[in-house]
Amino acid sequence: MHLTNAQTPSTAAAASPESSSLINDTYTKMTSDILAERTLNDFLAEHPGELVRTGSPLFVCTVLPPHWRSNKTLPVAFKVVALGDIGDGTVVTVRAGNDENYCAELRNSTAVMKNQVAKFNDLRFVGRSGRGYAKELMQKGYSFAQP
Repeated sequence: MHLTNAQTPSTAAAASPESSSLINDTYTKMTSDILAERTLNDFLAEHPGELVRTGSPLFVCTVLPPHWRSNKTLPVAFKVVALGDIGDGTVVTVRAGNDENYCAELRNSTAVMKNQVAKFNDLRFVGRSGRGYAKELMQKGYSFAQP
């Protein structure tokens, strides 16, 4: 019997650091995605009927009424909650629209992030803003240097 330190090509490929790293990176990505989804579902379950998902997995927001008259204050303050690490002082702008009007005219649509929450005081839909059914919201965060 003759033993050597040589590996067969298939064993060498399976044990290479590059393939091992790729598998670990893929596993880590899958694990973090699953964890983020569980965290989001748990967070929404803690606040049933108060918060809804947005187009981004890092943000949830308060529920809007199904229909609201133009230029009237919402019944509750509109909030955007960041599930990721968003620094205090980040400016958040809300945009709204639907199939009829893709870009609604909003008043008071900018707020500053504090403790992962941006609270929009007196957010109003102005004129024929598309605020009726089938609303869609997009949140965009703009980061500015702190004074």
